[in-house]
Amino acid sequence: MRKLLTILFLGILLLSEAQILQPAKWSYSSDVTSVGAGETIELVFKVQIEPNWYVYSTEFNCEDGPIKTSFKFTPHSSFELIGKVVPINPVDKYDHTFECDVRIFKKYAEFRQKVKILSAPLVIKGSYEYQVCTDVNFQCISDDGEFDFGFIKVSGGTQIKSTVKKINDTPVPVAIDSITSPAPLTYSGFSGPILDKSILTEKQEGSDESFLGYLLFAFLLGLASLITPCVFPMVPMTVTFFLRDHQSRRAGIQKAIFFGVSIITIYTLAGTLFAVILGTDGLNALATHWIPNLFIFILFLIFALSFFGLFEINAPHKLVNSADRRAEKGGWTGIFFMAATLVLVSFSCTVPIVGNVLFMAAGGQLLKPIAAMFFYALAFAIPFTLFAAFPEWIKSMPKSGGWLNTVKVSLGFLELALSLKFFSIADQAYHWGLLDREINIALWIVIFTLLGIYLLGKIRFESDTAVEKIGVGRLFTAILCFTFVAYITPGLWGAPLKALAGYLPPMQTLDFNLQNSESAKNTICENPKYSEFLHLPHGLNGYFDYEQALKCAREQNKPLFIDFTGHGCTNCREMEAVVWSDPEVLKRLKNDFVVVALYVDDKTLLPESEWITSRYDGKVKKTIGKKNADLQIANLENNAQPFYILLGPDEKVLAWPYAYNRDVNKFVEFLETGKKRFQERYK
Repeated sequence: MRKLLTILFLGILLLSEAQILQPAKWSYSSDVTSVGAGETIELVFKVQIEPNWYVYSTEFNCEDGPIKTSFKFTPHSSFELIGKVVPINPVDKYDHTFECDVRIFKKYAEFRQKVKILSAPLVIKGSYEYQVCTDVNFQCISDDGEFDFGFIKVSGGTQIKSTVKKINDTPVPVAIDSITSPAPLTYSGFSGPILDKSILTEKQEGSDESFLGYLLFAFLLGLASLITPCVFPMVPMTVTFFLRDHQSRRAGIQKAIFFGVSIITIYTLAGTLFAVILGTDGLNALATHWIPNLFIFILFLIFALSFFGLFEINAPHKLVNSADRRAEKGGWTGIFFMAATLVLVSFSCTVPIVGNVLFMAAGGQLLKPIAAMFFYALAFAIPFTLFAAFPEWIKSMPKSGGWLNTVKVSLGFLELALSLKFFSIADQAYHWGLLDREINIALWIVIFTLLGIYLLGKIRFESDTAVEKIGVGRLFTAILCFTFVAYITPGLWGAPLKALAGYLPPMQTLDFNLQNSESAKNTICENPKYSEFLHLPHGLNGYFDYEQALKCAREQNKPLFIDFTGHGCTNCREMEAVVWSDPEVLKRLKNDFVVVALYVDDKTLLPESEWITSRYDGKVKKTIGKKNADLQIANLENNAQPFYILLGPDEKVLAWPYAYNRDVNKFVEFLETGKKRFQERYK
């Protein structure tokens, strides 16, 4: 059990993938399971839809609108379709996004298809595609699935001639209700170099995938905190506190719940104050300014040394003792201060982890740190609440011992690796050139190699017990470390390392790159401003100033691709590594668009003649980053990165803005939609 907890903890800290939203759950069935040749049956498709979401039907008079639900049946000689798929009781809706009448399903959808059985064996397979949307934050998700009615058996009868059309004896898929790509909204134009605020009505703190990923990460880190040496021994101490009073089970549960709520309140209050005091601009500055980033870098180094056993970090003794004395008084106040004591005593092990939550979440957004702290505290509080409510469970817990110190030392290695991210953010934002990609990778190779050797018992710290035998948990965790080292080593010579794109300096900082990206370069007009220290990925040529890029787009009669990005933007690097690198995407960016990357966190001071006064907050913007950030915030009411916009020469938006989504096909569709609308309007 101890080994499994260690593996779980190490795996949690490496977790970076976001959850995928699935607001519509599909199922399919038939009115029969056995049928004779020549008979007609009905296939049924059902969809359970989450509240506030809706699925579009298969038929409505809005051809240049949202994606309709569609079905494709793979032709086979064993069956024949009768008519089209029939939607059962959809409702009418006026879609303000596409400015047309549509038909949708809420909560539940059903589609039926009649089929004539021709022969055995029966093979009815195919796929469906659909779009599910919500008016809460104007988000839409396109998805698909497959079906197979192989459970239907054919008995008796003679084979009936199939009417499936063939071309050169090759079956042609039967497409029901062909899919129509969604048309972009017609936004009002930009006004010169300033975007018209009315072009976007969607307000969001960032993509749901990214946001949910942070919340999941925070929740799992909360669970991981429980097995640190400072926190784990507090569980039996907490249970002892709740065993002192003779009380009913109901009263005990009520007090346990209050105890858990108190823990959540204390942690969340800290995160809330952190976010509110600094505000949106403050959090963005915190995420990219060199002072806080170097401070966190040094702080993580200190914590790593502490975890290695060089010294101990504790909360102030007076504060801990004061909280403990109040806890001794008992009652509801005592329970609250018992929770405060727990938070303070666990200070040395939880603060480094909480710091990860806050500073990874505080990428210029107000909601993330608050929500992340809540989910961290929720995970942290749940086990304490349960043990307080059911103290008899304490007997089943593993004992404290040397394995906890192994977790602590492993944390130290991970703190070293994580610290480089904060130094890298400052290095990129201020163009110091001190931590290039190959240096970062080389340091990671050394760190995780040493961690693997440590887990095998070949390195011992002063507080470690002797490792006489290697358990399965240690062995597999060491294997994970060495596998990770093997994965990142080719990155020294230009391997993209897509899975780590958001945590490493960009590819253009690599001195020695065997990857040839010269073929990706596209033609631009004049030399771009700031190209001596700003670069586009994959060898693309482009601009870093909006006015200059717009001028070139007009000269070349091409749509303008705007990338709101940042040096400290993890998701931006992931999009560039995973999506932009795809040949189909790169080809379109090279040939069909003029590309401009607008960094919202670059600290380079502009000439006074280029300073602007914000229409949003009235402040003077003096740096490249603040000017670009104001362009996005004041006009798009959005401060999340990445954020992609396609514009025509009259500065009208060509397609619905695209945020963080690593689906290459959807990104290609986004580019193609803008290209198509550009050709319709301007050529």
